Order: sequence, then C-alpha cells, then structure tokens
Amino acid sequence: MTMVRPRTLPALVAAAALAVPTAVLAAPATAAPQAAAPASTAAPAQRASLATGDDVPSPTVTGPLARTSPLGDPRHGYPFLATDVDLRAAGYVEEEFLVSGEATRYAADGRTDATVTSTGHPYTTRIVVRRPATAAASNGVVLAEWLNVSNQWDQEVDWFQTHEHLMREGYTWVGVSAQRAGVHSATGLRAWSPERYGALDLTDGGTVEDDSLSYDVFSQAVKALRDPAGTDPLGPLDPDYVIATGHSQSAGRLHTYYGSVQPLADVLDAVVLHGGGGPVRTDLDTPLFKLNSEGDVAIDLIGAAQRQPDSDVLRTWEVAGASHGDWKLITDYGPLRLRDIGSLPGGYPGTPQTCELPSLSRVPQHQVQAAVYDRTVAWVAYGVQPPTAQPIALTEDGDVVRDRLGLAKGGIRLAAQVAPVRVNSGVNTGPGFCFLDGSSVPLAEGVLARRYPDVRTYVDRAAAATARAVQRGFVPAGVAADPAWYSDLSHLVDDLAAEGRLAAPLAVRLDAWAQRAGLAADDGRRAQAVRLLEDLVAQVEGSRADAPARAALLRQAEAALAVLRLPL
Repeated sequence: MTMVRPRTLPALVAAAALAVPTAVLAAPATAAPQAAAPASTAAPAQRASLATGDDVPSPTVTGPLARTSPLGDPRHGYPFLATDVDLRAAGYVEEEFLVSGEATRYAADGRTDATVTSTGHPYTTRIVVRRPATAAASNGVVLAEWLNVSNQWDQEVDWFQTHEHLMREGYTWVGVSAQRAGVHSATGLRAWSPERYGALDLTDGGTVEDDSLSYDVFSQAVKALRDPAGTDPLGPLDPDYVIATGHSQSAGRLHTYYGSVQPLADVLDAVVLHGGGGPVRTDLDTPLFKLNSEGDVAIDLIGAAQRQPDSDVLRTWEVAGASHGDWKLITDYGPLRLRDIGSLPGGYPGTPQTCELPSLSRVPQHQVQAAVYDRTVAWVAYGVQPPTAQPIALTEDGDVVRDRLGLAKGGIRLAAQVAPVRVNSGVNTGPGFCFLDGSSVPLAEGVLARRYPDVRTYVDRAAAATARAVQRGFVPAGVAADPAWYSDLSHLVDDLAAEGRLAAPLAVRLDAWAQRAGLAADDGRRAQAVRLLEDLVAQVEGSRADAPARAALLRQAEAALAVLRLPL
C-alpha cells in the first residue's frame, strides 16, 4: 500500500460542508467513474485551536524506545501490539516514547469541575505514535486515543477500526497508556516486558490504588504533543488540533474527563466518545461527538441510551445493526493479540463459536466512525456543524424496534441494513463478551432469491444506500476505498470454498483479485480496482459454481464495483 496524498484541511471541510449532488443518488450503478460536481460554496476560513493547556505542566519525554527484537520474538523488544500494517509503504512511522512527570489526583464525577485531592505524584507512562513521516503528508490533526484496558492490557480499538482512513487522510494517531491495569496488571506492560516497560508506574510506587491519576496523566500526555519538553514525540509535525477518542471503558473515562477535567486542563479541541458515555454537561464549549452502535443503545452501555438533544457542541450518532465489538475490530485485532498475548479473541474466524447466534455484526460502523473524525475536524477548525442523525427506534420499555427480519429500525442505515444479506444485530447472548459482540445471521438462500430476484436489484439498492449515506454526511466521500467491500468478498470466497461450493483454484484466483482490488482502491487507483473486479465478475459468471454461490459472489463484487463508479 502506498500513501494517497491526504486532503488538506480546507478540502476536508469542503467535503464535510457541501452535500453530494442530488444526481449522485439517482446515478445508475453501472455509470462510469466521473469527477464530482465542483463545489459552489467556498469553505469558511480556518480557525486557530482554542485549547490552551496553560495550566497543564509539560512532562519529560524520552525516546523513541529502541526496537531490540523482531515482532513476535518472545523477548518482546518492540511496542506491545505494534502494528502489522506496512507503515513505511504508507509513508508513516511508528515510535514509542516514555512520558514522565508529577501528576495530580482528582476527584471527578463528570458532572462538575474536578477537585484536587493531592499533588506531586511521580509517574512514568508510555505513548505510541503513528504519524506521517513528513510534515507535508500531515493534515495537522492528532487523534489521542485513551487506550482501553477492559482485558487487563492496552487495546487500541479506534486505531484498529479506522487506521486505513486515518492514513489516507494524513491523521496522526497517538495511543496513551493512562490506566493502572494496562501497566500494572498480571498481563500489563510491566509483566509483558520488564526490560522495556519496567520503569512505568501509574501508582506512585504503589501508594495510589485507583485510577485517580489517569486524568492528569492523559492531560500531560496531550500537552507533550502540543508543547513538548525535550524530545518532540511528533518529530517534524506541528499539530493544529488534538482530538481525544476512546472506546467502551475508555469512552466512560473520557466522559468523566470531558465533564470534570477538560474545563480545568483545556488541552483538547474536541472529544469523541465511541461506544458509551451518558449525558454530559451542557455548559461547556468543547465539542463532543458520541458514536454508539445498536448494541450500545440496546443494553444502555455506560449510559448510551440516556439521550440528550444535540446542540452547538454535542452530536450523537447511532448506527443500526452495529455491535460494540464487531467483525472489523476482531479480524484486525486477532492476529496481534495472538502474537503478543497468545490467544485469539472470541468470534475470530475459525475459532469455536460460543454465543447463541453467530457473533460479530458485519455492519461496517467504522465507515461512520471515519466520518465522525472528519466532521469533528470541520467542527473545530471551521465551525461547520456536523449533520444530525435519526436515533435508533426504541419502545417505551427501551427495547429496539425491529422489522420482520429482525433488523433494527431508525438510526444511521448503511447498505448492510438497507440491502441485507445477513441479519446483523447489536445483541447476542452467551458467555464472555457475547453480549457486546452482537450477531450476524446469513439470510437463507430462498429469502435472498425472493428479496433480490436478480443481482442488479441488490446492487442498485446497496449503491443507492451508500450514496445516500455519503450525501447525508454519515460516511466519507471516499467510502469506495474502505476495506470492507473487498475483505467481505475475500471472506465470502473462503466460506464458499470451505463448503466445497467453489473450486480451490478458482477460489485462490478470486481471493487474490479481491485483495488486489482493495489495495488499488486504498491507493486511489480506482480504475485499476474496477478492472480487477470486472475480471473477478467475469470469472464468477463463467464458473461452474452453483447458482446461489455465483449470485452471492456477484452481489458482493458488483456492489463494490457500483460504489467505485459512483461520482462521489
């Protein structure tokens, strides 16, 4: 993969502020690629960051830490969960730094300004930086992710979900280890590599037995990105804006941070709560974006169903059919967890399924998450308000309203929900994290044949649903580059081959074409991606696979082709 030249911030805001022409929605799925209509309204002037962070001390930064062993080596001389993405080919680098200082303990409830309980607690933590190698390739925006520790180790959910989009657009991602479990637990960083991480301490030598230091540690980590003392962890980059993001438990921590600590620290330009976070204060001026899946709302995860009206500084988007932990997260995260922890997450393809229903929704909520980040940039940089979104429909008892197939009504509706081939849901039952991983049940072949009497019926519905999502601002205009179109096709090929419904030599060729098309689309080589998928379609049409298998492959491949051809 090579780096597509990222859009500048003015281009980002123009894409966010201007609707896709109405003609796009009516464009036939077989239309040839064409340039989008020129913008008729100039983007507003860029605004300087309003965050000061004046009262947050600049910590000491050391590093980058050397890599002393290859990835997967049991000596663990590399960053925990170091990415397996080819960053060099993308024009990115990954570096890890230690951040040290003295932190303040806060009593914080998220509803009122935090109060200081004690000061002067020495700490050392680490940050992981994945950034463009050159300033020219940067869009000037840092996403600071509060790493999730629900598994008792650091997990970078938001990177896993959206790294392809972040790198295409020139974002810098920084993961912050802010909580004790990620450092001090039996599976935390210190235990994983005593040599690399033995100096880390978020407990002031064992005297602090809760996470009350985490808020100031996070503030100081962000301050190190804006105003470093000594080593600059961003190298040649000078960020214009820093946006905090966090998933699940981390969303809960950031919810408290937003309401209690950000008013004092003033070090962030905006906050994104992904998968949780209840009602927030309405007297603050830092923009806050909430992104919740159907599953989050269904179980009221960390207050996700406790809604409040959108405002000039608050947006909430809910994605129908999506689950808290989903297919994209688990398939991206699984290989790294196996490498560094020794086990695969539940629901990973090929592992025993323990939930009542096949787990992990296939709704690509990460496409909406990518739009959330772009819209947040437009919000803080240009004052362009994000669009509002219909919430998921709930009964008076708080249950999700569903249609006859079992699909949730309301919410942001992607093609997987509008033109379903599976019943994707945010709910499931069973042991462990089944209640968070949702479900995805394939529709019976007879049902598919009745809903889509021919492939074109499906393709037109999927393409129109995608165009509408772009036009309404809920997914990026570059959605055709999203990996789901191509990885879903590869997984379908594998499934059909495993069932003996696709000859092995043909399956190998189709899988290779799907993967190459995905790389070409990610690179911005749309014409090449189109040619590869056209070749794939021709191979499927001329194959001896049974009719339902051919139809399934053609639906997926021709839908990707149709989206590539849309003038978005």
